[in-house]
Amino acid sequence: MSYEAEIAGIGVGVGPDGDEIPAVILRADGQLLPIFVTRDQANSIRMGLSDRVFERPLTHDLVVEMVTEFGGAVDGVRIDDLTDGTFYAKIDAESYDAGQSREFVFDARPSDAIALAIRFECPITVTSEVLDDAGQPPDSIEMESPDDGIFPHAPGDESRDESDFRYR
Repeated sequence: MSYEAEIAGIGVGVGPDGDEIPAVILRADGQLLPIFVTRDQANSIRMGLSDRVFERPLTHDLVVEMVTEFGGAVDGVRIDDLTDGTFYAKIDAESYDAGQSREFVFDARPSDAIALAIRFECPITVTSEVLDDAGQPPDSIEMESPDDGIFPHAPGDESRDESDFRYR
């Protein structure tokens, strides 16, 4: 079984050694699912959420432009496996040629899948197995506003919103 997910926030967790670890938190079936990502991926997801446009396309924006120019679309992304602490995702896409639809499934990092889902405005789903293994009750993650004013914002972007947080 799969559950539709939404992005609850983007921020940083504090690792065992005290280092900040970027994360995107999904909310699905009443649970929170923290997925650790790179700083660049967190910034790309944040920029996609803010609809910020740059003079030159960023990687995920370029992929969207290429896929649509070639007659394709992304229908959804799914976080469908967790093995040895690593999340796995799939991107469900299709292309149209001479009125014929052709479906594709691409293996992806969850961070890339989520960044594309935002830009394609398509659903993100999480399997019940992943939620069983890594889902956490909402009260298990303490969310608070960051005080450094830098991460996870894009370079030069000092704005904040309710999706900014830290968790432990």
